[in-house]
Amino acid sequence: MLEFAHQEHVKSYYLDSRNQTFELPPLSQQEEADVCVIGAGFFGLSAALELAEKGKKVIVLEGARVGFGASGRSGGQAINGFEEGIDEYIAQVGFDKAKKLWDMSLEAIDIIDERIAKYGIQCDWKKGYATLALNERRMDDLIEMEKASHATFGYDKMQLWDKAKLKQHLGSDIYVGGLYDSNSGHLHPLNYCLGLAKACLDLSVQIYEQSPVVDLVEKSGSIEVKTDKSAVISQDVILATNAYIDALPKSIHRGINRKILPVESFIIATEPLDQATADSVINNGMSVCDNNILLDYYRLSADNRLLFGSDSSSEKDMVQIMRRNMLHVFPQLENVKIDYGWAGPIDMTMNATPYFGRISPHIYFAQGYSGHGVALTGLAGRIIAEAILGNDERLRIFEGLKVPSFYGGKSLKNLATKIGVLYYKFLDRYR
Repeated sequence: MLEFAHQEHVKSYYLDSRNQTFELPPLSQQEEADVCVIGAGFFGLSAALELAEKGKKVIVLEGARVGFGASGRSGGQAINGFEEGIDEYIAQVGFDKAKKLWDMSLEAIDIIDERIAKYGIQCDWKKGYATLALNERRMDDLIEMEKASHATFGYDKMQLWDKAKLKQHLGSDIYVGGLYDSNSGHLHPLNYCLGLAKACLDLSVQIYEQSPVVDLVEKSGSIEVKTDKSAVISQDVILATNAYIDALPKSIHRGINRKILPVESFIIATEPLDQATADSVINNGMSVCDNNILLDYYRLSADNRLLFGSDSSSEKDMVQIMRRNMLHVFPQLENVKIDYGWAGPIDMTMNATPYFGRISPHIYFAQGYSGHGVALTGLAGRIIAEAILGNDERLRIFEGLKVPSFYGGKSLKNLATKIGVLYYKFLDRYR
């Protein structure tokens, strides 16, 4: 089980380069609020910010520290669209709703732009993102993706790059081409999360750290949110725990934990590269991933470190494994030192479809971002806030998406993760 209660931030490059620090108190006495948010990551803080802007009294309860989970240690890539293809969404909900889903995924990027500009968040936000193919079959997938987004929805921000065009910007020979999106991008996730928290605090949102929630009790006209020391009495509750949902009692999650599987992701950060070496890796500031199932993703930080990550299970020496993976892509970095290595879980659904909804009329949740969380969490916060404020039209579109369940409890889910990693490695090798 993933633990979070009363823990400090994981050591990482992001932690050492954060530009502000919060030491917020735990909840020590009973409080009242219009909305209580459980979890101070991107989603929870985005929802709190949306509601506070509309005049609602909001309390956020965080079991560890602001940005403790993926919001403070992810790859930082903000990507439009969804992990599943456009055709799958059209088949599920029809063209009109699929078009609305696509437009909402673009809005998710706009929300980042808006938040950074409105609240002066310093988080190294940079546009430009490329998905790369390791063979011609996978390049065909990217060609279909560009064709579907352009022909179906009129999206014109993507460019197909052949190997020669890609080589103009990326110093690696292992790819046959890629799909470049000028609208998606990347940021420093912990600084963005701390910036959202600062914006919330400035709007009188109360954020309590080291305050793990242990129970929810629905009463007539209110919900009692119990922490290990006190409680919040609220009209509405938002569950924003994502990959850590399994660590909460069943009285809180009420089965929605069966919809997601926490998958470990690992990142290394090199020492700062001189400009010539940095340009030999990526010379246009874009972030990058391949289109494997278990993919590699990487980008340069503001101080020219290469941040290189992979979706994989934790093994004994992940820093060395990740360094080997990095050198496979960029052999020119053979003599570069690795300064950091850290891991963290992301929440995947079985079909990579986000899972947003309600477990009762006044308890809301959003989870299952499946690698798109930097952008989709902001959208989720807006959509859930809209529903609490009386307009659930957009939430109902997400509630109509099919998300299969994982059965068998935590032990079987852990086994499924291990078997799944081996299976996906096999598919990536021979696909």
